Amino acid sequence: MKRVILQAYAALGLMVCLAPGALADPGRRPDPEGQRALERYVTSYSQVRDALRDVTMKVSIEAKLPELKKKGVLHALRKVSSLGKITYKVLGFEGDNMVKKDVIARYLQAEVKSSDQRTRRMLAITPANYKFRYRGKYGSGDWTLYLFEVIPKKKRLGMYRGWLWIHAGTGMPVRESGRLVKNPSVFLKRVDFVRDYAMIDGVAVPSVIQTQIRTRLVGPAEIRIKFHDFQFNGRRPEIASWTGAPQAAGN
Repeated sequence: MKRVILQAYAALGLMVCLAPGALADPGRRPDPEGQRALERYVTSYSQVRDALRDVTMKVSIEAKLPELKKKGVLHALRKVSSLGKITYKVLGFEGDNMVKKDVIARYLQAEVKSSDQRTRRMLAITPANYKFRYRGKYGSGDWTLYLFEVIPKKKRLGMYRGWLWIHAGTGMPVRESGRLVKNPSVFLKRVDFVRDYAMIDGVAVPSVIQTQIRTRLVGPAEIRIKFHDFQFNGRRPEIASWTGAPQAAGN
Protein backbone atom coordinates (compact mmCIF):
# COMPACT_ATOMS: atom_id res chain seq x y z
CA MET A 1 0.00 0.00 0.00
CA LYS A 2 2.87 2.37 0.71
CA ARG A 3 4.05 2.02 -2.87
CA VAL A 4 0.61 2.84 -4.30
CA ILE A 5 0.19 5.94 -2.15
CA LEU A 6 3.63 7.28 -3.00
CA GLN A 7 2.84 7.31 -6.72
CA ALA A 8 1.94 10.94 -6.10
CA TYR A 9 5.61 11.82 -6.14
CA ALA A 10 5.81 10.69 -9.75
CA ALA A 11 3.33 13.42 -10.67
CA LEU A 12 5.33 15.99 -8.73
CA GLY A 13 8.45 14.83 -10.51
CA LEU A 14 6.92 16.07 -13.74
CA MET A 15 6.38 19.53 -12.30
CA VAL A 16 10.03 20.27 -11.53
CA CYS A 17 10.86 20.00 -15.24
CA LEU A 18 8.30 22.52 -16.48
CA ALA A 19 9.46 25.79 -18.01
CA PRO A 20 7.20 28.85 -17.58
CA GLY A 21 5.35 30.74 -20.26
CA ALA A 22 1.86 32.27 -20.20
CA LEU A 23 -0.79 34.36 -21.86
CA ALA A 24 -3.78 36.11 -20.31
CA ASP A 25 -7.28 34.74 -20.74
CA PRO A 26 -8.64 36.88 -23.64
CA GLY A 27 -11.93 37.36 -21.79
CA ARG A 28 -10.31 38.89 -18.70
CA ARG A 29 -7.42 41.21 -19.54
CA PRO A 30 -5.31 42.83 -16.80
CA ASP A 31 -4.71 46.56 -16.51
CA PRO A 32 -2.11 47.94 -18.94
CA GLU A 33 0.74 47.68 -16.43
CA GLY A 34 -0.15 44.09 -15.58
CA GLN A 35 -0.51 43.24 -19.25
CA ARG A 36 3.01 44.50 -19.92
CA ALA A 37 4.36 42.38 -17.07
CA LEU A 38 2.60 39.34 -18.48
CA GLU A 39 4.01 40.06 -21.94
CA ARG A 40 7.50 40.24 -20.42
CA TYR A 41 6.80 36.90 -18.77
CA VAL A 42 5.89 35.39 -22.15
CA THR A 43 9.04 36.84 -23.69
CA SER A 44 11.14 35.37 -20.87
CA TYR A 45 10.06 31.84 -21.81
CA SER A 46 12.99 31.13 -24.11
CA GLN A 47 15.44 32.84 -21.75
CA VAL A 48 14.40 30.69 -18.79
CA ARG A 49 14.25 27.53 -20.91
CA ASP A 50 17.77 28.07 -22.24
CA ALA A 51 19.21 29.15 -18.88
CA LEU A 52 17.97 25.99 -17.17
CA ARG A 53 19.90 23.77 -19.56
CA ASP A 54 23.59 22.90 -19.39
CA VAL A 55 23.43 23.63 -15.66
CA THR A 56 24.22 21.80 -12.44
CA MET A 57 22.90 22.45 -8.95
CA LYS A 58 22.81 20.83 -5.55
CA VAL A 59 19.49 19.63 -4.14
CA SER A 60 18.34 18.57 -0.69
CA ILE A 61 15.21 16.40 -0.73
CA GLU A 62 13.46 15.90 2.62
CA ALA A 63 10.55 13.46 2.79
CA LYS A 64 8.27 12.63 5.73
CA LEU A 65 5.49 10.17 6.53
CA PRO A 66 4.35 11.71 9.83
CA GLU A 67 1.88 9.04 10.94
CA LEU A 68 4.44 6.30 10.25
CA LYS A 69 7.06 8.44 12.03
CA LYS A 70 9.48 8.03 9.15
CA LYS A 71 11.61 10.65 7.43
CA GLY A 72 14.81 11.11 5.49
CA VAL A 73 16.96 13.65 3.66
CA LEU A 74 18.89 13.00 0.47
CA HIS A 75 21.61 15.30 -0.86
CA ALA A 76 22.42 15.11 -4.56
CA LEU A 77 23.96 16.86 -7.52
CA ARG A 78 21.34 17.52 -10.21
CA LYS A 79 22.53 18.03 -13.78
CA VAL A 80 20.51 19.22 -16.77
CA SER A 81 22.19 18.64 -20.13
CA SER A 82 22.12 21.07 -23.05
CA LEU A 83 19.23 18.98 -24.44
CA GLY A 84 17.26 19.10 -21.16
CA LYS A 85 18.04 15.57 -19.95
CA ILE A 86 18.17 15.29 -16.15
CA THR A 87 20.56 13.10 -14.17
CA TYR A 88 21.35 12.82 -10.45
CA LYS A 89 24.47 11.93 -8.49
CA VAL A 90 23.73 11.03 -4.87
CA LEU A 91 26.02 12.77 -2.39
CA GLY A 92 24.58 11.40 0.85
CA PHE A 93 21.50 10.32 2.77
CA GLU A 94 20.31 10.41 6.38
CA GLY A 95 17.16 8.81 7.68
CA ASP A 96 14.83 5.86 7.20
CA ASN A 97 15.76 3.53 4.34
CA MET A 98 12.09 2.98 3.38
CA VAL A 99 11.71 6.73 2.78
CA LYS A 100 14.81 6.67 0.62
CA LYS A 101 13.63 3.76 -1.55
CA ASP A 102 9.85 4.27 -1.70
CA VAL A 103 9.62 8.06 -1.68
CA ILE A 104 12.78 9.86 -2.74
CA ALA A 105 14.12 7.29 -5.21
CA ARG A 106 10.73 7.04 -6.91
CA TYR A 107 10.54 10.83 -7.17
CA LEU A 108 13.99 10.99 -8.79
CA GLN A 109 13.13 8.22 -11.24
CA ALA A 110 9.91 9.97 -12.23
CA GLU A 111 11.64 13.29 -12.84
CA VAL A 112 14.39 11.74 -14.95
CA LYS A 113 11.81 9.84 -16.99
CA SER A 114 9.67 12.95 -17.55
CA SER A 115 12.53 15.14 -18.79
CA ASP A 116 11.96 14.16 -22.42
CA GLN A 117 10.87 16.98 -24.72
CA ARG A 118 7.44 15.52 -25.54
CA THR A 119 6.37 15.31 -21.88
CA ARG A 120 7.69 18.80 -21.16
CA ARG A 121 5.74 20.20 -24.12
CA MET A 122 2.49 18.49 -23.07
CA LEU A 123 2.68 19.84 -19.49
CA ALA A 124 4.34 23.22 -20.02
CA ILE A 125 2.60 26.25 -18.52
CA THR A 126 1.77 27.79 -21.90
CA PRO A 127 -1.33 29.09 -23.72
CA ALA A 128 -1.66 25.72 -25.43
CA ASN A 129 -2.24 24.02 -22.07
CA TYR A 130 -3.57 26.68 -19.66
CA LYS A 131 -5.91 29.66 -19.33
CA PHE A 132 -4.64 32.65 -17.32
CA ARG A 133 -6.92 35.06 -15.43
CA TYR A 134 -5.62 38.28 -13.93
CA ARG A 135 -6.41 38.55 -10.19
CA GLY A 136 -4.66 41.69 -8.98
CA LYS A 137 -1.55 43.66 -8.11
CA TYR A 138 0.31 43.39 -4.79
CA GLY A 139 3.17 45.28 -3.19
CA SER A 140 4.93 48.41 -4.41
CA GLY A 141 8.23 49.65 -5.77
CA ASP A 142 10.80 47.01 -6.61
CA TRP A 143 8.59 44.35 -5.00
CA THR A 144 5.46 44.69 -7.11
CA LEU A 145 3.79 41.40 -8.04
CA TYR A 146 0.95 40.49 -10.39
CA LEU A 147 -1.26 37.54 -9.51
CA PHE A 148 -2.84 35.24 -12.11
CA GLU A 149 -5.11 32.25 -11.65
CA VAL A 150 -4.06 29.36 -13.90
CA ILE A 151 -6.55 26.79 -15.16
CA PRO A 152 -5.54 23.78 -17.28
CA LYS A 153 -7.46 23.23 -20.50
CA LYS A 154 -7.21 19.45 -20.09
CA LYS A 155 -6.82 17.23 -17.03
CA ARG A 156 -3.46 15.60 -17.57
CA LEU A 157 -1.35 13.91 -14.93
CA GLY A 158 1.15 16.49 -13.69
CA MET A 159 -1.00 19.56 -14.46
CA TYR A 160 -2.42 21.81 -11.74
CA ARG A 161 -4.99 24.50 -11.03
CA GLY A 162 -3.83 27.35 -8.86
CA TRP A 163 -1.89 30.59 -8.80
CA LEU A 164 1.05 32.31 -10.46
CA TRP A 165 2.86 35.39 -9.11
CA ILE A 166 4.88 37.44 -11.63
CA HIS A 167 7.54 39.98 -10.65
CA ALA A 168 6.50 43.29 -12.24
CA GLY A 169 9.99 44.57 -13.00
CA THR A 170 11.42 41.46 -14.65
CA GLY A 171 8.37 39.50 -15.79
CA MET A 172 9.86 36.42 -14.13
CA PRO A 173 7.86 33.93 -12.04
CA VAL A 174 8.17 34.31 -8.27
CA ARG A 175 5.78 31.64 -6.98
CA GLU A 176 3.48 28.95 -8.36
CA SER A 177 1.04 27.10 -6.13
CA GLY A 178 -2.00 24.92 -6.45
CA ARG A 179 -3.43 21.42 -6.56
CA LEU A 180 -2.94 18.65 -9.10
CA VAL A 181 -6.05 18.27 -11.23
CA LYS A 182 -5.61 14.52 -11.67
CA ASN A 183 -4.56 12.20 -8.86
CA PRO A 184 -2.20 9.36 -9.82
CA SER A 185 -4.05 6.92 -7.52
CA VAL A 186 -7.58 6.39 -6.15
CA PHE A 187 -6.00 6.13 -2.71
CA LEU A 188 -5.09 9.83 -2.78
CA LYS A 189 -7.44 12.62 -1.74
CA ARG A 190 -5.36 15.51 -3.05
CA VAL A 191 -1.86 16.74 -3.85
CA ASP A 192 -1.00 20.40 -3.09
CA PHE A 193 2.27 22.18 -3.80
CA VAL A 194 4.08 25.53 -3.56
CA ARG A 195 7.05 26.24 -5.84
CA ASP A 196 9.20 29.30 -5.10
CA TYR A 197 11.79 30.88 -7.38
CA ALA A 198 14.96 32.89 -6.80
CA MET A 199 16.56 35.28 -9.27
CA ILE A 200 20.10 34.33 -10.29
CA ASP A 201 21.98 36.23 -12.98
CA GLY A 202 18.74 37.77 -14.18
CA VAL A 203 16.88 34.45 -14.52
CA ALA A 204 14.26 32.86 -12.24
CA VAL A 205 15.37 29.42 -11.06
CA PRO A 206 13.63 26.96 -8.69
CA SER A 207 14.42 27.68 -5.06
CA VAL A 208 12.09 25.52 -2.93
CA ILE A 209 9.26 23.11 -3.77
CA GLN A 210 6.97 21.98 -0.95
CA THR A 211 4.36 19.27 -1.44
CA GLN A 212 1.55 18.10 0.83
CA ILE A 213 -0.23 14.83 0.00
CA ARG A 214 -3.41 13.64 1.69
CA THR A 215 -3.99 9.91 1.46
CA ARG A 216 -7.11 7.89 2.30
CA LEU A 217 -5.33 5.30 4.42
CA VAL A 218 -2.12 6.53 6.06
CA GLY A 219 -2.69 10.27 6.41
CA PRO A 220 -0.33 12.96 5.16
CA ALA A 221 2.92 12.67 3.27
CA GLU A 222 5.31 15.57 2.75
CA ILE A 223 8.26 16.38 0.54
CA ARG A 224 10.44 19.50 0.48
CA ILE A 225 13.10 20.12 -2.18
CA LYS A 226 15.70 22.88 -1.87
CA PHE A 227 17.87 23.95 -4.83
CA HIS A 228 21.19 25.75 -4.34
CA ASP A 229 24.72 26.28 -5.69
CA PHE A 230 23.71 26.71 -9.33
CA GLN A 231 26.51 26.45 -11.87
CA PHE A 232 25.72 27.76 -15.36
CA ASN A 233 28.13 26.56 -18.06
CA GLY A 234 30.91 26.17 -15.54
CA ARG A 235 30.43 29.52 -13.79
CA ARG A 236 28.39 30.65 -10.80
CA PRO A 237 26.52 33.95 -11.36
CA GLU A 238 25.79 36.47 -8.65
CA ILE A 239 22.32 36.60 -7.13
CA ALA A 240 20.30 39.53 -8.49
CA SER A 241 18.07 42.02 -6.71
CA TRP A 242 15.44 39.67 -5.28
CA THR A 243 15.27 36.13 -3.91
CA GLY A 244 12.58 33.99 -2.38
CA ALA A 245 8.81 34.13 -2.64
CA PRO A 246 5.99 36.63 -2.17
CA GLN A 247 3.74 37.02 0.84
CA ALA A 248 0.75 37.85 -1.34
CA ALA A 249 -2.92 37.12 -0.85
CA GLY A 250 -5.09 35.12 -3.18
CA ASN A 251 -4.21 31.48 -2.48
